[in-house]
Amino acid sequence: MRELLELLEHDARRPVGEIAAVLKKSEYEVEKDIRGLEQDKIILSYNTLINWQKFGDDTVTAIIEVNLTPEREVGFDAIAERIYRFEEVRTVYLMSGSFDLLVIIEGKSLQDVANFVATRLSTIDGVTQTRSHFMLKAYKKDGTIIDDKEKDRRLVVSP
Repeated sequence: MRELLELLEHDARRPVGEIAAVLKKSEYEVEKDIRGLEQDKIILSYNTLINWQKFGDDTVTAIIEVNLTPEREVGFDAIAERIYRFEEVRTVYLMSGSFDLLVIIEGKSLQDVANFVATRLSTIDGVTQTRSHFMLKAYKKDGTIIDDKEKDRRLVVSP
C-alpha cells in the first residue's frame, strides 16, 4: 500500500494501468485499493499545484504563529477547529516550541490578511498572541520547484 500511496502522492493523474504495471497488480486490484484508501480517509483529496503568480493572480500568503490558552478537557482542538473553519485559512498545525499553532492563510491583499488577523483570529477566546510572517516568493512547494530555471551548467568548449 505504501508504494501505491507514494506513486499517487507524486502524480495522482498517473493512469491506473501504469500504476498496476509498476506494482505488478491488475488494474482492478489497484482501483479497489484506491477506493479502500479513499473510504478509510487515508487518501483525503486530490490537489493540483498551480503557479498562481504566473497565472497573474496576486494573492498574499501569510504564516501566523498563534499562542493559545488550551481549553479544559479539549486542549487545543476546539480552538484549532474554530480557526480551520475560516475560508481564508489554508493550513493549521499544532506545533511544539515557542508557539502552539501554525496557521497559513491567503488573502487578496496585505490589508485583507491584516484585517483577518486583527478582527477574526486574534479575537477568538483562548488566542493570547499572534505573530505574522508574509511570504514574499515561493521557490518550492510540496516537493515541486515552482519556477525551475535550471539550465545546462556545463562549460562551453570551443575549438
